[in-house]
Amino acid sequence: MKVVIFAGGFGSRLSEETSLRPKPMVEIGGRPIIWHIMKIYAKHGFDEFVILAGYKAEIIKSYFLNYANFQSDFTIDLSSGEVTWRETRAENWKVTVLDTGTETMTGGRLKRARQTIGQQRFLLTYGDGLSNINIQDAIEQHASSGNWVTLAAVTQPGRYGALGLSEGEINVRAFREKVPGDGGLINGGFFVCEPEVFDLIDGDATVWEEEPMERLIEKGKLGAYRHQGYWQSMDSLRDKMVLEKEWASGNAQWKVWDH
Repeated sequence: MKVVIFAGGFGSRLSEETSLRPKPMVEIGGRPIIWHIMKIYAKHGFDEFVILAGYKAEIIKSYFLNYANFQSDFTIDLSSGEVTWRETRAENWKVTVLDTGTETMTGGRLKRARQTIGQQRFLLTYGDGLSNINIQDAIEQHASSGNWVTLAAVTQPGRYGALGLSEGEINVRAFREKVPGDGGLINGGFFVCEPEVFDLIDGDATVWEEEPMERLIEKGKLGAYRHQGYWQSMDSLRDKMVLEKEWASGNAQWKVWDH
């Protein structure tokens, strides 16, 4: 199964970082977040990726074109220019980068990849979300359901502290950080899809989360895999800081790989 990654949006809510590079290339712990996402899938045995680029696609292309070189040791003879490559630490991945257009919506980006993906089941995710989701379990549930799409249903992480404050009071009686579980379930952005979904996408202006989802519901073909574990998206600079702090602690919950 191929892993398809949305990586073409402007990332306007993270403009401090995305004015210079696309959102999936914003780094956590010195590595682009898209690398972390790919490592999650590779841990579960999926190492063929289709990246749906758009905004600043050339940065994503350059990263993967030069990936093996940047991960390898070498000796260069400066007088002749001869390079001897030594140990390489590159990943054993096959990566296709598609420029799906700057203004194309998510559904349109996916439809443009139809020929590359082929007539087979595929995995789909966004280029800004991290999780310790059990992808194999999600696939097994999907395979037995008869659905065309199964999405990961996750609990939205708490963002704001809760105050104990009654009407008319000016002193706070209690304070606690909002914890996961306070909110309802949301779309966590890890999908298992059948190729039939391509016919539910009208064109470049189609948003994946709108008409295609509505049509799947009408047909009774949209399922949910409940993920009770860790999930965090990088929607803002604050989210980036949360992820950086967790990575620096050495106990990042999304790091399911060994090396």
